[in-house]
Amino acid sequence: MDGDTLKEKILNEMVVDYSDALEKNYALAKKFIRITKDGKVDILFKDKLTGTEKVSLYLIGKLYAKRAGLAETEYADNKELTNELGIPMNSLRPWLMTLRNENKVHTKSNGRKASHAIMINAVEPILNTINGKIEVQQHGTAESNKVS
Repeated sequence: MDGDTLKEKILNEMVVDYSDALEKNYALAKKFIRITKDGKVDILFKDKLTGTEKVSLYLIGKLYAKRAGLAETEYADNKELTNELGIPMNSLRPWLMTLRNENKVHTKSNGRKASHAIMINAVEPILNTINGKIEVQQHGTAESNKVS
């Protein structure tokens, strides 16, 4: 195999385009995320989600907001997450630690202030997991309504 053929294979089969991952998962993301014109992210089904799922969806929303030109960055700091999700800081920190340990979130820090972004390779698995969970919950609710 010559160098040009290998180069072509790498470019065609191994290179990841972040916008493709967002586009591929757009319909699924739209089921759970809304973005305002000023770049704020709104999470649907909050009452059915765990803390780590809420944080994950919020950060996925930030990726879409950045891609749409509605947000300057895909990163959210702790204050933004606590304010926008309505969760206390002492709950947020363990959820972020879990997401970092699972390689789903990247954290950058400049002194005391840390900002977080979702890893692009985590978008699809997170959305699929949440979708399965919500569908099961909705199916269970529909079944219990039929029985009543």
